[in-house]
Amino acid sequence: MAALHRLKRCHCSGMALSHLHTSSRAAAKEHYKVLVLGGGTGGITMSARMKRKLGAEHVAVVEPSEMHYYQPIWTLVGAGAKSVASSGRTTASVMPSGVKWVKSKVQEINPETNTVRTDSGSEISYEYLIVALGLQLHYEKIKGLPEGFGHPKIGSNYSVQTVEKTWTALQSFKEGNAVFSFPNTPVKCAGAPQKIMYLSDAFLRKTGKRSKANVIYNTSLPVIFGVKKYAESLWDIVKRRDITVNLRHNLTEVRADKQEAVFENLDKPGETKVFQYEMLHVTPPMGPSLVVKSSLLADDAGWLDVDKDTLQHKRYPNVFGIGDCTNLPTSKTGAAVAAQSSILDRTITKVLKKEKPDKKYDGYTSCPLVTSYNTVILAEFDYNGEPLETFPIDQSKERRLMYYMKADVMPHLYWHGLLKGLWGGPGPYRKLLHLGMK
Repeated sequence: MAALHRLKRCHCSGMALSHLHTSSRAAAKEHYKVLVLGGGTGGITMSARMKRKLGAEHVAVVEPSEMHYYQPIWTLVGAGAKSVASSGRTTASVMPSGVKWVKSKVQEINPETNTVRTDSGSEISYEYLIVALGLQLHYEKIKGLPEGFGHPKIGSNYSVQTVEKTWTALQSFKEGNAVFSFPNTPVKCAGAPQKIMYLSDAFLRKTGKRSKANVIYNTSLPVIFGVKKYAESLWDIVKRRDITVNLRHNLTEVRADKQEAVFENLDKPGETKVFQYEMLHVTPPMGPSLVVKSSLLADDAGWLDVDKDTLQHKRYPNVFGIGDCTNLPTSKTGAAVAAQSSILDRTITKVLKKEKPDKKYDGYTSCPLVTSYNTVILAEFDYNGEPLETFPIDQSKERRLMYYMKADVMPHLYWHGLLKGLWGGPGPYRKLLHLGMK
């Protein structure tokens, strides 16, 4: 953090970033044609694509973690339908062979000198930079967290450390309130906070405890879901299942010892309401990567400032972004990364040839809204919040087939398609399936 504060002070005083921390730099400077920051979904996917385009020796990935997780499956882990072990593989096993893996954290990015400094003090220079640093979870912005996770009856599907606590809390539920939160910030997979609510409702019904439970969804949003077509279906479900939805309610404090959750009414600032809980699922506030936020690459809110059509940085043409770290005005999901990867691949191809990018990202993203242990509403939509559905059926309906796609097909496609740089979203299949249709 100290380095970040120094970096911010230097921004304010107009100092060149390249003068920072010169004493800690390694004598030998590494250089790569393409440097990828982050070994998550976007980073591994793009490194695989760049390896094919340029050769493994010209590509490097900076990533400190030894494990790589398929996070969308954590919805099912929190509900006991999948194991946490099934969600993870070693980073070494997903890193494209021959690509240099720099096992460090990114400390600073200097687009003025085309260099990146790592926490080990080494400096890496690049010709082209792909930023895939994801976003930051901020449990600490809720008073009483993260220490509250030491108590039972509280969990969160958003981290590998807390996802199994959700399942423990659900299994031990006896009677009372089961409370689910959605924060007042951008989040990744905006449907996930209510997916675990529907699964919990289904579990309580299956175990005969639902009649003693009040299932409550407190969301900071003014809507249950941002796309009207799917929102209408979700309202039908919550009414049918007797689930209470409180809009514009933001979790500010957890008193784990008393099993109390404090929510602020965002329409009446300062007004709070305390909810007793027998089970609490917390979706944490989220924000931009601190490294991106502290760099010249950030927009005013701290997100990577890229062109929404091409994913090329607005001010530094040799810098590109993908996934949750960007300011692309679409939902932050794995499906969005898949669609972005094919567009970004094309953009970089054109830039390498000194040509103008010719393919535009339409904002495609997908959210498989799990509504029970065997049904899913497959929401797919674009930048405008308009449905952009792959299948020639009404996807706003709960379907068993879509559940198996979510639980079994998509993980396989992730590990063996997307991370290999072979899957760029369902766009081509959508055109095929909708032939002859308006």
